[in-house]
Amino acid sequence: MAKEREHIVDEPEESVLTEVESVNSDVPVLEARNLYHIYGSNQEDGNVVALRGLSVSIDAGEVVAVVGPSGSGKSTLLKAFGGLMKPSAGSVFLNGQNMTRITGQDLVRLRQDTVSFIFQEGNLLPDLNALDNVAQPLRHAGVRAREARRRAMEMLDSLGIADRARSLPSTLSGGEAQRVAIGRALITDPKIILADEPTGALDPISGRRIIDLFRDLNEKRGVAFLIVTHSKEISSFANRALELRDGRFIAQHGNDVDDEDLASTRELLIDDTGTMSLPPDVLATLGGPGRFEINDLDRDNIYLERVLSERITVEGNVQMILAPVCPACAFDYADSSDEECPSCGSSRPMVSSS
Repeated sequence: MAKEREHIVDEPEESVLTEVESVNSDVPVLEARNLYHIYGSNQEDGNVVALRGLSVSIDAGEVVAVVGPSGSGKSTLLKAFGGLMKPSAGSVFLNGQNMTRITGQDLVRLRQDTVSFIFQEGNLLPDLNALDNVAQPLRHAGVRAREARRRAMEMLDSLGIADRARSLPSTLSGGEAQRVAIGRALITDPKIILADEPTGALDPISGRRIIDLFRDLNEKRGVAFLIVTHSKEISSFANRALELRDGRFIAQHGNDVDDEDLASTRELLIDDTGTMSLPPDVLATLGGPGRFEINDLDRDNIYLERVLSERITVEGNVQMILAPVCPACAFDYADSSDEECPSCGSSRPMVSSS
């Protein structure tokens, strides 16, 4: 993954988490059209096609999770979406502007005004302490040192590590370093955050605080997120999840995916042998190929549901609550809000309220 070392943006609002006044929902905050990327290789097996005609649109304020196995193209996708690399073909739009057709300062300015990155590795500047790492983007934007550090301290406090403000990256734990990196990305008040396993290096309780901060940013400021993740807690507040395999989005998962929603605009063809042909985008929305059960059948109406063993569950916008019982020792928390079990000391997990 490429290392993003600086974010330069216009001076943000006075408070990190103030209410959003308005969000322009007419133009997607990020859109990719027919994206391809090929890595050249002199090896015997030839070039590597990392992205294969990938298209996606993310609206302002939308939270999208991306799931997929190693080698599916997730790292290339994030770099292409954030302008860290130019795709071999296709276009990427940020706030309606074609990022793949501009260069130099125009490209830098567009990225500065729109997007921030959170990578699984912290990528902190080793010679700056935690406070100055977080304040750095504001300093590059022309904010005076005292004000930049005041806002950076506010951000570190919201992340629960204000006491580590003067510490160098080499003295931070992995979780602390990742929270500093997250603070550096959030301090610029971006319109969309591209995140690669942002809680992967954190313990469950610290990760929960990051998720709460993400949710607060999304709800109050309208910040959009595209998050590469395997965390159920992160995907719990995503509007939808896209499954990436071999450089393509092969399926879309979420709540209320129903073939009846598609019938008014697309045709499903059934031949004399009973074989049904679906347009590729319909198949992707249904979750890709597989086995389906017919749960309801009537003339001109059919309701399909994927068999239970093949389902991928994505609980979009569900409420997560602290588990009522410790899964390790069965301690009953009753009305307690403790996040660590007083009996065995294990972290208290989050579970769906339903």
